[in-house]
Amino acid sequence: MAAITAFSPRTVPTVLKHRAVHKLGLLALAAAVLVPLANARWAGGAWPDALTVDLTKPLTNASTWIVDNRDTHPLFLYFFGHVSNAIVLCVRAVYLVLLAAGWAGVTALSALVAWRVAGLRLALGTVAAFLTCGWLGMWVPTMQTLALMAVAVAASVVVGALLGLAGGLSDRLNRALRPVLDTMQVLPAYAYLLPVVLVFGMGVPAAVLATVVYAAPPMARLTALGLRGADKEVLEAVRSLGATARQGLLTARIPLARKELLLGLNQTIMMALSMAVIASVIGAGGLGDRVYQALASVDVGAALAAGIPIVLLAVVLDRVTGAAGNGSPSAEPRRTGWLYALVAALAIAVAGRLMGRLDWPDAWTVRIAEPVNRAVDWMTDHLYSGVPVVGGTADWAAHFTTWVLNPLRDGLTWLPWWSVLLVVAALAWLIGTWQTALTAVLAMAAIGVLGVWTPALDTLSQVLAAVAVTLVIGFATGIAAARSDRLERALRPVLDVFQTMPQFVYLIPVVALFGVGRAPAVAAAVVYALPAVVRITTQGLRQVDAAAMESSDSLGATSWQQLRQVQLPLARPALLLAVNQGVVLVLAVVIIGGLVGGGALGYDVVFGLAQGDLATGLVAGAAIVCLGLMLDRVTQPTERRTKKGA
Repeated sequence: MAAITAFSPRTVPTVLKHRAVHKLGLLALAAAVLVPLANARWAGGAWPDALTVDLTKPLTNASTWIVDNRDTHPLFLYFFGHVSNAIVLCVRAVYLVLLAAGWAGVTALSALVAWRVAGLRLALGTVAAFLTCGWLGMWVPTMQTLALMAVAVAASVVVGALLGLAGGLSDRLNRALRPVLDTMQVLPAYAYLLPVVLVFGMGVPAAVLATVVYAAPPMARLTALGLRGADKEVLEAVRSLGATARQGLLTARIPLARKELLLGLNQTIMMALSMAVIASVIGAGGLGDRVYQALASVDVGAALAAGIPIVLLAVVLDRVTGAAGNGSPSAEPRRTGWLYALVAALAIAVAGRLMGRLDWPDAWTVRIAEPVNRAVDWMTDHLYSGVPVVGGTADWAAHFTTWVLNPLRDGLTWLPWWSVLLVVAALAWLIGTWQTALTAVLAMAAIGVLGVWTPALDTLSQVLAAVAVTLVIGFATGIAAARSDRLERALRPVLDVFQTMPQFVYLIPVVALFGVGRAPAVAAAVVYALPAVVRITTQGLRQVDAAAMESSDSLGATSWQQLRQVQLPLARPALLLAVNQGVVLVLAVVIIGGLVGGGALGYDVVFGLAQGDLATGLVAGAAIVCLGLMLDRVTQPTERRTKKGA
């Protein structure tokens, strides 16, 4: 009996009962069986040619057919052609209205809207932002970007709201939409461009449609979330009063989801602005085109002159829509107040037109390109290389490439392909479920099947390096901000600016400091992803249960012990979310880094766009989608997946 008791399940150590330990045991058993078999069959590291599908010929044939029939086929003449014409007419109409209002009218109307929604301080900030756009000589490009934005945001809101309405009212449609929205959320913006260009050609229609595809998912997700999260007691009361389903939707569900709807509008505007800048690659024009042309010629001064208005527009739009979503008293002004504001704006616009002051005066323009380029030349001469002791920025980039990026890339390409799949499966299963692991493995295997295994691993090495740097700096900064109110207040405006800045703009300073190559692409990705990681880490640590902190304090725990044994374990879901968001954001900018020498999949997409090569660009875009999906599944906590879109 004693022997039986000794081996009773009750005596098994607690750690062995943990689910993760069981998973590790099963993984070890699977590896012991599969690794020798895989090594005997496929000893090399490269993806086998027998498992590769060459899509060059069918994609080239499809591209040729589309180009040959774009002007004659009924599908293009009577559908895509009308869509394209409608987009051009809408954008042109908005642009002409903005030009007719003049700089004074546009500035006045924007300031009055900001005042009615968010108060006097933001109204003054809006005036300063628009005047700065004029002073920098970017008034006309700013109006072009605003016209494109207005049409793209309107279409994105309509599409997103309709999808969200369907997902919010139907469980079946919600389950069907969730994987589509998940995939679109991790899809880098560049992956949208080539298919749209192939159908609509270069220009405004392709830019608007690519922006709609990119910006609609947040509106759809948050609309569905708001409708499904409406107070059930209120809905029950509305039904008990005899309201129809349509009346219940209009009088209860939508008003109760107001905050989520306005947050969706905010996110849609920010993503549309980001995509409107990236879409300059396919002929969108406006500020993004100025940045793109300046980057192509490495004219940092001109790029900065166009980049500053982009940042200002992003900050103003983010603040105004954010204030509307906060539900403050000023967010619900009286109709008379709006009427007076509109009349005042129209009066200013008419006065400007009568005075012949529609265009921004050239005498009021400040040219910053030349002094900025002189400053860049000074930095190149004094900081780029030859700095005593610490070395220059070029030396740092070279060392990072030699000591981090190259070994990481070589190590990944040296690993047998099947071992990479096993590692992906293990990581995804440990953090999630077997369905998660299967999705991640299939996504990674699809990259090999597409024949871009090596460039995908090159991109993956850049992502891993950038994520590592981002997490080290982001966690350290987030922990410090969580423990210091003063530091958090000091960081808040900086993070606000960085978080609202479109991806394209991050390439400007890194090119000036580091030149071109993979290291500058990684640096831009780190700067772009840091704000989200810092914010989520700070918020997660600050939301730790106060009772747990007081208990540890009463037991005499030091500050370091509280952080290590209480705050970090309790904030684990937030930290995992920070890792996930860091990975997704890093991937987006690493792909854009193909414009500044990042190479790999980003370069293939850029090359495909530049040459109209559908086979190269579309295969690279599909591989980016698969890589993003795999990284999202590997780093996304189970809790978040189960709650997503609920």
